[in-house]
Amino acid sequence: MNILLQKFGTKLDTAPFSKIKNEDYFPAFQEAINLAKAEIDAIINNTESPTFQNTIEALSFSGDVLERISSIFFNLNSAETSDEMQKIAQEVSPLLSEFGNDVRLNADLFAKVKTIYEQKESLNLNPEQKTLLDKQYKSFSRNGANLPEEKKNQLREIDKELSKLSLQFGENVLAETNAFELHLTDKKDLAGLPEGTIEAACYLAKAQEKEGWIITLDHPSYIPFVTYADNRELRKKITIAFGARSFQNNEFDNQEIVLKIAKLRFERANLLGYKTHAHFVLEERMAESPEKVLSFSNDLLAKAKPAAQREFAQLSAFAKELDGIEQLEKWDSAYYSEKLKQQLFNLDDEKLKPYFQLEKVLNGAFTIAEKLYGLTFTEVFDIDKYHEEVTTYEVTNKNNELVAVFYADFFPRKGKRNGAWMTSFKSQYIKDGKNERPHISNVCNFTKPTETKPSLLTFNEVTTLFHEFGHGLHGMLANTEYPDLSGTSVYWDFVELPSQIMENWCYEPEALALFAHHYETGEVIPQEYVEKIKESASFQQGMATNRQLSFGLLDMAWHGQDPTNITDIKTFETEQFASTQLYPEVKENAMSTAFSHIFQGGYSSGYYSYKWAEVLDADAFEYFQENGIFNQEVAEKFKENVLSKGGTEHPMILYKRFRGQEPKPDALLKRAGLI
Repeated sequence: MNILLQKFGTKLDTAPFSKIKNEDYFPAFQEAINLAKAEIDAIINNTESPTFQNTIEALSFSGDVLERISSIFFNLNSAETSDEMQKIAQEVSPLLSEFGNDVRLNADLFAKVKTIYEQKESLNLNPEQKTLLDKQYKSFSRNGANLPEEKKNQLREIDKELSKLSLQFGENVLAETNAFELHLTDKKDLAGLPEGTIEAACYLAKAQEKEGWIITLDHPSYIPFVTYADNRELRKKITIAFGARSFQNNEFDNQEIVLKIAKLRFERANLLGYKTHAHFVLEERMAESPEKVLSFSNDLLAKAKPAAQREFAQLSAFAKELDGIEQLEKWDSAYYSEKLKQQLFNLDDEKLKPYFQLEKVLNGAFTIAEKLYGLTFTEVFDIDKYHEEVTTYEVTNKNNELVAVFYADFFPRKGKRNGAWMTSFKSQYIKDGKNERPHISNVCNFTKPTETKPSLLTFNEVTTLFHEFGHGLHGMLANTEYPDLSGTSVYWDFVELPSQIMENWCYEPEALALFAHHYETGEVIPQEYVEKIKESASFQQGMATNRQLSFGLLDMAWHGQDPTNITDIKTFETEQFASTQLYPEVKENAMSTAFSHIFQGGYSSGYYSYKWAEVLDADAFEYFQENGIFNQEVAEKFKENVLSKGGTEHPMILYKRFRGQEPKPDALLKRAGLI
């Protein structure tokens, strides 16, 4: 029997990772698709007249076996992949895409959903049921249910092709990231590098049975190198390598793939009656339209750009004075910013890292969640995991009831993609009176402990951990009826609010005192460091905002207009970056070919949402600050109206219920020192 198709029978119904073999996946997917089809057929063939229960609810709970297998497989394909897994993903993705279309383009099923949708005013539904009905109706209408047959077939072909292309895009970026290494054998090339980075580089070389030190394009290796290495030529070499990923006219090149994805998305949107892909996407976002996104972005840019230009001029003058640098280049950016920051605030990451031992930071996040939301995290050792480095926790509330299972996976390894993310292995929902609790995972890439040191985080990594943990809380505290509205199943430009608001606690003395203790002496982080962390929080915020907006504007340029005449990616990007450009162009580099957020992840037409959510999070945190950062009443309101509600109502309704008003950008501008 295939383990993936049985009741797991494990503790808390957790995934039996160690028992799953790669050869189980494909047949399990095939069988789970058949099961889901049978559930759909049962809804269609039901001879009773359609009701909310026998159609909308039944549809929401259908396909749960397929959902579970998909979440296990695709999460592992990101965190613990192999050539074999990637091959399975290539085989399975078209099947899933086809099944999704079989459901969404099924005329008989849509007729039943439409019948209920047209009676919705007389059905006496609660807000969550209304949202579910609306979401389901749109999942058909926005995916071609109203199209004639031949256009439906066209849509199927486009979707199949898109799912393959985005997988290929991601595999190419991963292959290019893994293909490059900077192998150093001369000790003087290490000048400027922190001890921990040198030790990690030595460890990497040893693992490959090589002499010397190896620096890779994985963030824990790449970021410290470009930030601290005194050797400008080597910084240049690795920066160009990073920016040239999948832009080298080799087997892993993504240029054609990017053009194809953009054009297919546009074609798909047109087929469905939308002007562009962005018009299609933004109809289901808080921002509502590309025009509104552009106006929001350009308003922020107008406030950030003068500050960015001032900061760039200051940085250029500093680099010239320090090292006689005539023209600041991209490979100088992190290096001289760090030096300038040290000079202005006498605060560098190396001074701070001893106070941010990974385990203590994680426990700090747990303690803050306990103070705010009454949660307790207990490490457990009897839950199966997919890699020995993963740690597992049972999360309980004040009444000692299970809230969630939490997996933490923090170190880079070969089969794991770069970056940091939150995901779930099982959704929360309520069925037959039972509240099924979620299984949530945070995946990051922090420096591994070495023989002499535990894993010590930079302050930036501390905020990353808190950010992903914020997404985690959104998943863990979910408390909704239906799986499709649970946890992070919210409008995309609302999903970053719970994650970004958590970062704010990292700057508060009261919160830092809970976890920022020196790993050797146990001493609490000195108050002067805390003040400097706060002061330096707005350091180069103009440049940071400018950079973030440039990515969002590039995303809108790909998706908010007709891309059919774009032939050359580099030329196109250069035009798009003109309004935000500070550094000279690097001819060997392109952003789009490794812009995984928009060409592999779900951020197409949505990259602006990071900034959008920053407006929300600054405004929301101001409410905490006004009442105390651990104020129970405000925390309870945030938990009840935001964290537990998922996508059950429009986000602006939820936000206003929490805050009592719409968000204002002033709190963000103030926090960033832009006003």
